[in-house]
Amino acid sequence: MNIVLVGIGGYGEVYLEALLDPANAEPGLPAGHIVGAVDPNPGACRRVRDLKERGVPFYTSLEEFYGVGRADLAVISSPIQFHREQTCLALEKGSYVLCEKPAAATVDDVDAMIACERRSGRWVAIGYQWSFSASIQELKRDIQAGHFGTPRRMKSLTLWPRDASYYKRNNWAGRLRDDRGRWVMDSPLNNAMAHDMHNMLYLLGDEMARSAMPAAVTAELYRANEIESFDTAALRVETESGAELRFYASHAVAEIQDPIFLCEFSDAEIEFAGGMSPIRVQFRDGRLKEYPSPNTDPQWKKLWTCLKGNVDPSLIPCGLKAARSQTLCVGAAAESMPVIAAFPDHLIRRSGPPEKESTWVDGLAEILRNAYQAGLLPGEMDVVWARTGRRVLTP
Repeated sequence: MNIVLVGIGGYGEVYLEALLDPANAEPGLPAGHIVGAVDPNPGACRRVRDLKERGVPFYTSLEEFYGVGRADLAVISSPIQFHREQTCLALEKGSYVLCEKPAAATVDDVDAMIACERRSGRWVAIGYQWSFSASIQELKRDIQAGHFGTPRRMKSLTLWPRDASYYKRNNWAGRLRDDRGRWVMDSPLNNAMAHDMHNMLYLLGDEMARSAMPAAVTAELYRANEIESFDTAALRVETESGAELRFYASHAVAEIQDPIFLCEFSDAEIEFAGGMSPIRVQFRDGRLKEYPSPNTDPQWKKLWTCLKGNVDPSLIPCGLKAARSQTLCVGAAAESMPVIAAFPDHLIRRSGPPEKESTWVDGLAEILRNAYQAGLLPGEMDVVWARTGRRVLTP
């Protein structure tokens, strides 16, 4: 399959690692052939020399590539604000698409992409890698089969510190709109931890390629860093099926907590303690069951799945319709709390040189852990600085 890579720096290097290093190939699956690399700044990619040695042509735009070439699959790892236009262009030119998460900045963009997909007769996959993992697929099948009873509550927590270099790495990090006025909606909820919100919605979807639909969202959005958007979020999401989700995430912390989640069903509790720990199921009747960590599969498994999807589209587990629910939550959270709350100055700590200065909030990690354990928003606890947004019904 001929592949055009759109965005070869940043996360795009994950796909280069998969395609350029034979040790990462999936047995029995023909390797994809890179026919073009699209990036206005290819020098930022560490594998440029490898691409040049293989004779891969470089282009500054996707339009330039399609002016002279074609591809079976477009792998899009560009900034969020480009996802809609590049996905629709690739579909119009006859390519299937693997687009990195999130699907787009706004639900209007996602709906436009769905319309383009429908007209083209091609498919679009969204790169939420846990949704492509064997572990999450098996767990979701068992949820749909009713093995755990009725879903009641789910919650996730991720604490990933980010220093000044994270927000200075490009001209859109931490932005709501870019310099041209295009929506970006960059935040933990719509970028680094978008996986965690999507995973909860995805597991509760009534079909394998669908996610649960949010019915209402209540958000708390905060910032310690000097950015337009927020670096800390706590959300309550009420789904149409009646299950409630809690989402906790922050970059303004000094300690790391890799993603964890807990799912409460009428007949069982499902817990993931993070990292390579298995997903453990404790049934109410005392039985136990385990699934491998969703981190067991390499991140590029989604690429191998898409190469197979060229032959069998039913193999694509996460497309635009599945990813749309997360984007709905992003928009509803912004509406719930249109004025982002600043953390009190006396709690903000900073250290390190200016180019890599770390900013964190004293005590925030403990507060979010306590909120996760209690299943409450900080504003529902005895937290003096907490502010809870209004409850917003989703369309």
